[in-house]
Amino acid sequence: MKHASKLIRQHILSLLSDGQFHSGEVIAQQVGLSRTAVAGHISQLSDWGLDVFKVKGKGYRLNRPFTLLDADKIKRHLPGNRLSTVQVASVLESTNTELKKKIANNRDELANGDTLFSEIQTAGRGRHGRQWLAPVGGSLTFSMYWSFPDGYQSMAGLSLMVGVAICEALRRMGIDDAQVKWPNDIYLGGKKLAGVLIEVEGQIGATAHSVIGIGLNVYVPAAQYDVGQPHTDLCSVLASEPDRNELAAHLVDSLHHHLNDFAAFGFGKFVPIWESLDLFADKTIVLQMGEKRFSGIDCGVDASGALLVETRDGIMRFHGGEVSLRGM
Repeated sequence: MKHASKLIRQHILSLLSDGQFHSGEVIAQQVGLSRTAVAGHISQLSDWGLDVFKVKGKGYRLNRPFTLLDADKIKRHLPGNRLSTVQVASVLESTNTELKKKIANNRDELANGDTLFSEIQTAGRGRHGRQWLAPVGGSLTFSMYWSFPDGYQSMAGLSLMVGVAICEALRRMGIDDAQVKWPNDIYLGGKKLAGVLIEVEGQIGATAHSVIGIGLNVYVPAAQYDVGQPHTDLCSVLASEPDRNELAAHLVDSLHHHLNDFAAFGFGKFVPIWESLDLFADKTIVLQMGEKRFSGIDCGVDASGALLVETRDGIMRFHGGEVSLRGM
């Protein structure tokens, strides 16, 4: 029954994505349900972020059309000869959660670079357990799997490297001025564009299985969506809305390339690149760590990904997960 509901919602989403009116009766005929049942599914999709409205006598219509993510279209933009897979789901609790389930149950079936996209995440997460809110069709939310045979210690600086990879993918789409905010945010024009959430499964001393989750704003107008902090989207800076399937491919390809280098050389190779993209480079910053606050000059990062801050007591190092960072 659960699988059937997913297929029905996927069908409804596909029908509505063209931005035209679709009568409840026609939708009901296509999915083999009553109009009341269709209304229930559309109500659920709306609760999950689908911007849909109903006009009596005309039916249902989206506020704006969008192109659905399509695994085949994404793959057509990718270089060939890869063992990794790309999958697209219409509705998931969270792409990170789904990949973590696969690690627990079918780890041998996963290959480095396997990527899962979802149009709708019903329980998307950001750092510190915050909810990641994204309008349907207006963002890219996905997760990539990568294993590290040398364990946790070989992953130092991973979230920072991912930020570099995202900025490289954006350059391919004509965005040259994206910046990174330590330890795992991407900014554009001084506002948040994307976030990274990395989760790791595995035992100390054994292979570490990482899930690299990314959420990127494509069409998330600040006037319509309050995400708890100043944010921006690609549509605000590009002349036209980007092809999400092409953008998805650039992100997958850039991550794959950078992860191979990261696995071979560690984060040290990426330090100069990351520092050239640092949002707060040479600026006074304040870091909150529990009850303690530290202020100083952002002096970049070291090969472990630690943030270097020049304080009255000298250079101090801060590691991801311990602090939040704000400009003065």
